[in-house]
Amino acid sequence: MGDLANNAAKRATAPFRYDIVGSFLRPERLKNARDKFTKGLIKAQELKEIEDEEIIRLVEKQKASGLRAVTDGEFRRSWWHLDFLWNLDGVQKATAEHGPIAFQGKNPRPVTIEIKGKIDFNNHPFLQDFKFTRNIAGDNLVKLTIPSPSMLHLIATVRKEDYQPIPLYQNNDLLLKDISAAYKKAIKAFYEIGCRYLQLDDTSWGEFCSEEKRAAYARRGFDVDQLARDYVTMVNEAIEDRPSDMVVTMHICRGNFRSTWFSSGGYEPIAEILFANCQVDGFFLEYDSDRSGDFKPLRFIDKQKVVLGLITSKNGTLENKTDLIARIEEATQYVNIDQLCLSPQCGFASTEEGNILTEEQQWEKIALVKEVAEAVWK
Repeated sequence: MGDLANNAAKRATAPFRYDIVGSFLRPERLKNARDKFTKGLIKAQELKEIEDEEIIRLVEKQKASGLRAVTDGEFRRSWWHLDFLWNLDGVQKATAEHGPIAFQGKNPRPVTIEIKGKIDFNNHPFLQDFKFTRNIAGDNLVKLTIPSPSMLHLIATVRKEDYQPIPLYQNNDLLLKDISAAYKKAIKAFYEIGCRYLQLDDTSWGEFCSEEKRAAYARRGFDVDQLARDYVTMVNEAIEDRPSDMVVTMHICRGNFRSTWFSSGGYEPIAEILFANCQVDGFFLEYDSDRSGDFKPLRFIDKQKVVLGLITSKNGTLENKTDLIARIEEATQYVNIDQLCLSPQCGFASTEEGNILTEEQQWEKIALVKEVAEAVWK
Protein backbone atom coordinates (compact mmCIF):
# COMPACT_ATOMS: atom_id res chain seq x y z
CA MET A 1 0.00 0.00 0.00
CA GLY A 2 2.99 2.30 -0.27
CA ASP A 3 2.75 5.22 2.15
CA LEU A 4 -1.02 4.92 2.59
CA ALA A 5 -0.83 3.07 5.89
CA ASN A 6 1.45 5.71 7.37
CA ASN A 7 -0.75 8.67 6.45
CA ALA A 8 -4.33 7.42 6.58
CA ALA A 9 -6.47 7.80 9.69
CA LYS A 10 -10.05 6.92 10.57
CA ARG A 11 -12.73 9.62 10.48
CA ALA A 12 -15.12 10.41 13.32
CA THR A 13 -17.35 12.69 11.23
CA ALA A 14 -19.20 12.34 7.94
CA PRO A 15 -18.48 11.51 5.25
CA PHE A 16 -16.97 8.38 6.73
CA ARG A 17 -14.09 6.33 5.37
CA TYR A 18 -16.62 3.68 4.31
CA ASP A 19 -19.94 5.19 3.36
CA ILE A 20 -22.94 4.68 1.09
CA VAL A 21 -24.79 6.85 -1.38
CA GLY A 22 -28.24 6.13 0.00
CA SER A 23 -30.76 3.93 -1.80
CA PHE A 24 -31.25 0.18 -1.34
CA LEU A 25 -33.06 -2.51 -3.30
CA ARG A 26 -36.74 -2.60 -2.40
CA PRO A 27 -37.80 -5.87 -0.74
CA GLU A 28 -40.44 -7.84 -2.65
CA ARG A 29 -42.92 -7.29 0.18
CA LEU A 30 -42.60 -3.54 -0.27
CA LYS A 31 -42.83 -3.76 -4.06
CA ASN A 32 -45.97 -5.85 -3.79
CA ALA A 33 -47.53 -3.42 -1.31
CA ARG A 34 -46.84 -0.45 -3.54
CA ASP A 35 -48.33 -2.28 -6.51
CA LYS A 36 -51.47 -3.08 -4.52
CA PHE A 37 -51.73 0.53 -3.38
CA THR A 38 -51.44 1.78 -6.96
CA LYS A 39 -54.25 -0.59 -7.96
CA GLY A 40 -56.41 0.59 -5.05
CA LEU A 41 -56.29 -2.76 -3.26
CA ILE A 42 -54.85 -1.37 0.00
CA LYS A 43 -55.12 2.00 1.76
CA ALA A 44 -52.31 4.51 2.26
CA GLN A 45 -52.08 3.64 5.97
CA GLU A 46 -51.47 -0.03 5.24
CA LEU A 47 -48.74 0.88 2.75
CA LYS A 48 -47.13 3.17 5.32
CA GLU A 49 -47.14 0.42 7.95
CA ILE A 50 -45.32 -1.91 5.57
CA GLU A 51 -42.86 0.86 4.67
CA ASP A 52 -42.22 1.46 8.37
CA GLU A 53 -41.55 -2.22 9.03
CA GLU A 54 -39.21 -2.60 6.06
CA ILE A 55 -37.29 0.58 6.94
CA ILE A 56 -36.81 -0.72 10.49
CA ARG A 57 -35.39 -3.96 9.08
CA LEU A 58 -33.15 -2.05 6.67
CA VAL A 59 -31.76 0.23 9.35
CA GLU A 60 -30.92 -2.78 11.53
CA LYS A 61 -29.13 -4.42 8.58
CA GLN A 62 -27.13 -1.26 7.94
CA LYS A 63 -26.14 -1.06 11.60
CA ALA A 64 -25.17 -4.74 11.62
CA SER A 65 -23.00 -4.14 8.53
CA GLY A 66 -21.01 -1.54 10.46
CA LEU A 67 -22.20 1.58 8.66
CA ARG A 68 -21.73 4.73 10.73
CA ALA A 69 -24.54 6.57 8.93
CA VAL A 70 -27.79 4.89 7.87
CA THR A 71 -30.58 5.86 5.48
CA ASP A 72 -34.20 4.83 4.98
CA GLY A 73 -33.11 3.32 1.66
CA GLU A 74 -35.47 5.78 -0.08
CA PHE A 75 -38.11 3.10 0.54
CA ARG A 76 -40.98 5.61 0.56
CA ARG A 77 -40.02 7.01 -2.84
CA SER A 78 -40.66 5.97 -6.39
CA TRP A 79 -37.81 8.14 -7.69
CA TRP A 80 -34.60 9.42 -6.10
CA HIS A 81 -35.53 13.01 -6.99
CA LEU A 82 -39.04 13.57 -8.33
CA ASP A 83 -40.91 12.67 -5.12
CA PHE A 84 -39.05 15.43 -3.29
CA LEU A 85 -39.36 17.98 -6.08
CA TRP A 86 -43.08 17.67 -6.79
CA ASN A 87 -43.81 18.16 -3.10
CA LEU A 88 -42.24 21.63 -3.17
CA ASP A 89 -44.64 24.57 -3.39
CA GLY A 90 -45.01 25.73 -6.99
CA VAL A 91 -43.99 22.38 -8.51
CA GLN A 92 -46.41 19.84 -9.96
CA LYS A 93 -46.15 16.26 -11.11
CA ALA A 94 -46.74 15.97 -14.85
CA THR A 95 -46.95 13.30 -17.51
CA ALA A 96 -44.61 13.27 -20.46
CA GLU A 97 -44.44 11.66 -23.89
CA HIS A 98 -41.43 9.62 -22.78
CA GLY A 99 -39.14 9.15 -19.78
CA PRO A 100 -37.39 12.21 -18.35
CA ILE A 101 -34.07 11.26 -19.98
CA ALA A 102 -32.82 8.57 -22.35
CA PHE A 103 -30.89 5.71 -20.76
CA GLN A 104 -28.90 3.02 -22.55
CA GLY A 105 -31.42 0.30 -23.41
CA LYS A 106 -34.00 1.15 -20.73
CA ASN A 107 -36.93 3.55 -20.67
CA PRO A 108 -37.97 5.17 -17.37
CA ARG A 109 -41.64 5.85 -16.73
CA PRO A 110 -42.96 8.97 -18.53
CA VAL A 111 -43.22 11.25 -15.50
CA THR A 112 -41.74 14.71 -14.99
CA ILE A 113 -42.28 17.99 -13.14
CA GLU A 114 -43.48 21.45 -14.10
CA ILE A 115 -43.14 24.82 -12.40
CA LYS A 116 -46.62 26.25 -11.89
CA GLY A 117 -46.13 28.84 -9.12
CA LYS A 118 -43.73 30.41 -6.67
CA ILE A 119 -41.12 27.91 -5.50
CA ASP A 120 -41.11 27.41 -1.73
CA PHE A 121 -40.71 24.76 0.98
CA ASN A 122 -43.55 24.18 3.47
CA ASN A 123 -45.11 21.12 5.13
CA HIS A 124 -43.04 18.72 3.07
CA PRO A 125 -43.73 14.99 3.65
CA PHE A 126 -39.99 14.25 3.82
CA LEU A 127 -39.93 15.96 7.22
CA GLN A 128 -42.09 13.25 8.79
CA ASP A 129 -40.20 10.58 6.87
CA PHE A 130 -36.92 11.79 8.34
CA LYS A 131 -38.33 11.95 11.88
CA PHE A 132 -39.32 8.30 11.67
CA THR A 133 -35.86 7.16 10.58
CA ARG A 134 -34.13 9.34 13.14
CA ASN A 135 -36.29 7.86 15.90
CA ILE A 136 -35.41 4.25 15.01
CA ALA A 137 -31.71 4.77 14.27
CA GLY A 138 -30.52 4.83 17.86
CA ASP A 139 -26.98 6.16 18.16
CA ASN A 140 -26.33 6.01 14.41
CA LEU A 141 -26.27 9.15 12.34
CA VAL A 142 -29.09 9.34 9.79
CA LYS A 143 -28.14 10.50 6.33
CA LEU A 144 -30.86 12.27 4.34
CA THR A 145 -30.65 12.28 0.55
CA ILE A 146 -32.52 14.82 -1.56
CA PRO A 147 -32.03 16.09 -5.12
CA SER A 148 -29.75 19.08 -5.52
CA PRO A 149 -31.44 22.44 -6.22
CA SER A 150 -29.91 22.38 -9.70
CA MET A 151 -32.05 19.35 -10.54
CA LEU A 152 -35.27 21.34 -10.25
CA HIS A 153 -33.99 23.94 -12.68
CA LEU A 154 -32.43 21.43 -15.08
CA ILE A 155 -35.47 19.14 -15.32
CA ALA A 156 -38.16 21.82 -15.43
CA THR A 157 -36.43 24.29 -17.75
CA VAL A 158 -33.20 23.23 -19.46
CA ARG A 159 -34.11 19.71 -20.54
CA LYS A 160 -37.50 20.85 -21.87
CA GLU A 161 -37.16 22.00 -25.46
CA ASP A 162 -40.63 23.57 -25.28
CA TYR A 163 -40.17 25.26 -21.89
CA GLN A 164 -42.26 28.39 -21.44
CA PRO A 165 -41.73 30.20 -18.11
CA ILE A 166 -44.73 31.26 -16.10
CA PRO A 167 -45.10 35.07 -15.82
CA LEU A 168 -43.45 35.12 -12.39
CA TYR A 169 -40.28 33.51 -13.75
CA GLN A 170 -39.77 35.34 -17.02
CA ASN A 171 -36.60 36.45 -15.22
CA ASN A 172 -34.54 33.27 -14.85
CA ASP A 173 -32.38 34.88 -12.15
CA LEU A 174 -35.45 35.18 -9.92
CA LEU A 175 -36.21 31.50 -10.45
CA LEU A 176 -32.68 30.54 -9.41
CA LYS A 177 -32.95 32.76 -6.33
CA ASP A 178 -36.30 31.29 -5.31
CA ILE A 179 -35.03 27.74 -5.70
CA SER A 180 -32.00 28.42 -3.50
CA ALA A 181 -34.22 30.19 -0.94
CA ALA A 182 -36.61 27.21 -0.80
CA TYR A 183 -33.69 24.86 -0.25
CA LYS A 184 -32.30 27.13 2.46
CA LYS A 185 -35.64 26.79 4.26
CA ALA A 186 -35.57 23.03 3.74
CA ILE A 187 -32.08 22.68 5.17
CA LYS A 188 -33.06 24.72 8.23
CA ALA A 189 -36.20 22.64 8.73
CA PHE A 190 -34.34 19.33 8.43
CA TYR A 191 -31.66 20.55 10.84
CA GLU A 192 -34.28 21.51 13.41
CA ILE A 193 -35.63 17.95 13.48
CA GLY A 194 -32.18 16.42 13.92
CA CYS A 195 -30.61 16.10 10.46
CA ARG A 196 -26.82 16.44 10.68
CA TYR A 197 -25.86 14.69 7.43
CA LEU A 198 -27.49 15.85 4.20
CA GLN A 199 -26.61 14.75 0.69
CA LEU A 200 -27.56 16.62 -2.47
CA ASP A 201 -27.89 14.17 -5.36
CA ASP A 202 -27.07 15.75 -8.69
CA THR A 203 -26.95 14.38 -12.25
CA SER A 204 -26.61 17.79 -13.91
CA TRP A 205 -22.83 17.56 -13.57
CA GLY A 206 -22.85 14.15 -15.20
CA GLU A 207 -24.52 15.76 -18.20
CA PHE A 208 -22.10 18.68 -18.18
CA CYS A 209 -19.19 16.19 -18.27
CA SER A 210 -20.51 14.76 -21.55
CA GLU A 211 -19.16 16.41 -24.69
CA GLU A 212 -22.18 15.08 -26.59
CA LYS A 213 -24.68 16.62 -24.19
CA ARG A 214 -22.72 19.86 -23.91
CA ALA A 215 -22.83 20.19 -27.69
CA ALA A 216 -26.56 19.47 -27.76
CA TYR A 217 -27.25 22.16 -25.15
CA ALA A 218 -25.00 24.61 -26.99
CA ARG A 219 -26.97 24.04 -30.20
CA ARG A 220 -30.09 25.06 -28.28
CA GLY A 221 -28.41 28.29 -27.19
CA PHE A 222 -27.22 27.38 -23.69
CA ASP A 223 -23.86 28.48 -22.35
CA VAL A 224 -23.12 25.32 -20.37
CA ASP A 225 -20.28 26.89 -18.37
CA GLN A 226 -22.60 29.71 -17.32
CA LEU A 227 -25.23 27.17 -16.31
CA ALA A 228 -22.57 25.42 -14.25
CA ARG A 229 -21.60 28.67 -12.53
CA ASP A 230 -25.27 29.44 -11.86
CA TYR A 231 -25.74 26.03 -10.28
CA VAL A 232 -22.70 26.40 -8.03
CA THR A 233 -24.03 29.78 -6.90
CA MET A 234 -27.46 28.30 -6.25
CA VAL A 235 -26.04 25.46 -4.15
CA ASN A 236 -23.74 27.78 -2.22
CA GLU A 237 -26.62 30.14 -1.41
CA ALA A 238 -28.80 27.21 -0.32
CA ILE A 239 -26.23 25.86 2.14
CA GLU A 240 -24.55 29.07 3.30
CA ASP A 241 -26.44 29.24 6.62
CA ARG A 242 -26.03 25.59 7.59
CA PRO A 243 -24.84 25.17 11.19
CA SER A 244 -21.24 24.09 11.74
CA ASP A 245 -22.30 20.65 12.98
CA MET A 246 -24.27 19.84 9.81
CA VAL A 247 -22.40 18.07 7.01
CA VAL A 248 -23.62 18.64 3.45
CA THR A 249 -22.22 16.54 0.60
CA MET A 250 -22.99 16.25 -3.10
CA HIS A 251 -23.29 13.02 -5.05
CA ILE A 252 -22.58 13.26 -8.77
CA CYS A 253 -23.92 10.56 -11.07
CA ARG A 254 -24.15 9.76 -14.77
CA GLY A 255 -27.39 7.84 -14.43
CA ASN A 256 -28.39 4.70 -12.55
CA PHE A 257 -31.76 3.42 -13.84
CA ARG A 258 -31.98 -0.41 -13.86
CA SER A 259 -28.16 -0.63 -13.94
CA THR A 260 -27.91 1.61 -17.01
CA TRP A 261 -26.55 5.13 -17.57
CA PHE A 262 -27.27 8.20 -19.68
CA SER A 263 -23.98 10.08 -20.03
CA SER A 264 -20.23 9.55 -20.23
CA GLY A 265 -17.17 11.74 -19.81
CA GLY A 266 -14.54 12.59 -17.25
CA TYR A 267 -14.85 15.45 -14.76
CA GLU A 268 -12.42 17.80 -16.54
CA PRO A 269 -15.06 20.02 -18.25
CA ILE A 270 -16.65 20.90 -14.88
CA ALA A 271 -13.82 20.36 -12.41
CA GLU A 272 -12.55 23.90 -11.95
CA ILE A 273 -16.01 25.49 -11.77
CA LEU A 274 -17.41 22.87 -9.40
CA PHE A 275 -14.58 21.49 -7.30
CA ALA A 276 -12.83 24.80 -6.71
CA ASN A 277 -15.95 26.79 -5.91
CA CYS A 278 -18.79 24.66 -4.51
CA GLN A 279 -18.81 24.94 -0.72
CA VAL A 280 -20.16 21.50 0.13
CA ASP A 281 -18.22 19.46 2.68
CA GLY A 282 -17.62 16.55 0.34
CA PHE A 283 -18.22 15.03 -3.07
CA PHE A 284 -19.37 11.47 -3.72
CA LEU A 285 -17.86 10.84 -7.15
CA GLU A 286 -18.65 8.06 -9.61
CA TYR A 287 -15.42 6.25 -10.52
CA ASP A 288 -16.47 2.66 -11.20
CA SER A 289 -15.84 2.62 -14.96
CA ASP A 290 -13.82 4.31 -17.66
CA ARG A 291 -16.89 6.44 -18.46
CA SER A 292 -15.86 8.62 -15.50
CA GLY A 293 -12.35 9.36 -16.73
CA ASP A 294 -9.21 9.58 -14.62
CA PHE A 295 -8.40 11.22 -11.29
CA LYS A 296 -6.59 14.25 -12.74
CA PRO A 297 -9.60 16.62 -12.39
CA LEU A 298 -9.36 16.11 -8.61
CA ARG A 299 -6.44 18.57 -8.63
CA PHE A 300 -9.10 21.31 -8.34
CA ILE A 301 -10.49 19.93 -5.07
CA ASP A 302 -10.14 22.47 -2.28
CA LYS A 303 -10.96 21.46 1.31
CA GLN A 304 -13.80 19.09 0.48
CA LYS A 305 -13.64 15.38 1.21
CA VAL A 306 -13.78 13.11 -1.83
CA VAL A 307 -15.67 9.84 -1.52
CA LEU A 308 -14.40 7.63 -4.33
CA GLY A 309 -17.20 5.57 -5.86
CA LEU A 310 -14.91 2.77 -7.00
CA ILE A 311 -17.30 -0.11 -6.32
CA THR A 312 -20.16 -0.42 -8.78
CA SER A 313 -23.76 -0.78 -7.67
CA LYS A 314 -24.82 -1.73 -11.20
CA ASN A 315 -23.97 -5.43 -10.95
CA GLY A 316 -23.15 -8.01 -8.30
CA THR A 317 -19.61 -8.90 -9.38
CA LEU A 318 -17.22 -8.12 -6.55
CA GLU A 319 -14.20 -5.97 -7.34
CA ASN A 320 -10.67 -7.04 -6.45
CA LYS A 321 -9.53 -5.65 -3.10
CA THR A 322 -5.92 -5.16 -4.22
CA ASP A 323 -7.05 -3.28 -7.33
CA LEU A 324 -9.26 -0.99 -5.27
CA ILE A 325 -6.42 -0.12 -2.90
CA ALA A 326 -4.19 0.61 -5.89
CA ARG A 327 -6.81 2.99 -7.29
CA ILE A 328 -7.09 4.81 -3.97
CA GLU A 329 -3.33 5.21 -4.00
CA GLU A 330 -3.51 6.53 -7.56
CA ALA A 331 -6.03 9.16 -6.47
CA THR A 332 -3.59 10.42 -3.82
CA GLN A 333 -1.53 11.94 -6.63
CA TYR A 334 -4.15 14.70 -6.66
CA VAL A 335 -5.89 14.62 -3.25
CA ASN A 336 -4.39 13.98 0.17
CA ILE A 337 -5.25 10.54 1.52
CA ASP A 338 -6.80 12.19 4.58
CA GLN A 339 -9.42 13.82 2.31
CA LEU A 340 -10.41 10.54 0.67
CA CYS A 341 -13.14 8.03 1.55
CA LEU A 342 -14.76 5.06 -0.21
CA SER A 343 -18.29 4.08 -1.23
CA PRO A 344 -20.25 2.39 -4.01
CA GLN A 345 -20.51 4.65 -7.05
CA CYS A 346 -24.27 5.13 -6.58
CA GLY A 347 -27.23 3.77 -4.70
CA PHE A 348 -28.63 0.34 -5.44
CA ALA A 349 -32.09 1.56 -6.45
CA SER A 350 -32.26 5.11 -7.74
CA THR A 351 -35.84 4.27 -8.67
CA GLU A 352 -38.12 1.71 -7.08
CA GLU A 353 -37.35 -0.76 -9.89
CA GLY A 354 -33.81 -1.20 -8.56
CA ASN A 355 -30.56 -2.26 -10.17
CA ILE A 356 -29.90 -5.72 -11.57
CA LEU A 357 -28.30 -7.52 -8.64
CA THR A 358 -29.57 -9.43 -5.62
CA GLU A 359 -29.98 -8.18 -2.06
CA GLU A 360 -27.23 -10.59 -1.00
CA GLN A 361 -24.88 -9.07 -3.60
CA GLN A 362 -25.85 -5.60 -2.40
CA TRP A 363 -24.69 -6.39 1.13
CA GLU A 364 -21.53 -8.07 -0.17
CA LYS A 365 -20.68 -4.81 -1.92
CA ILE A 366 -21.10 -2.87 1.31
CA ALA A 367 -18.95 -5.40 3.17
CA LEU A 368 -16.25 -4.94 0.54
CA VAL A 369 -16.33 -1.16 0.95
CA LYS A 370 -15.81 -1.59 4.69
CA GLU A 371 -13.06 -4.20 4.26
CA VAL A 372 -11.06 -2.05 1.85
CA ALA A 373 -11.52 1.13 3.91
CA GLU A 374 -10.34 -0.59 7.07
CA ALA A 375 -7.27 -1.85 5.23
CA VAL A 376 -6.39 1.66 4.05
CA TRP A 377 -7.48 3.94 6.88
CA LYS A 378 -6.14 2.70 10.19
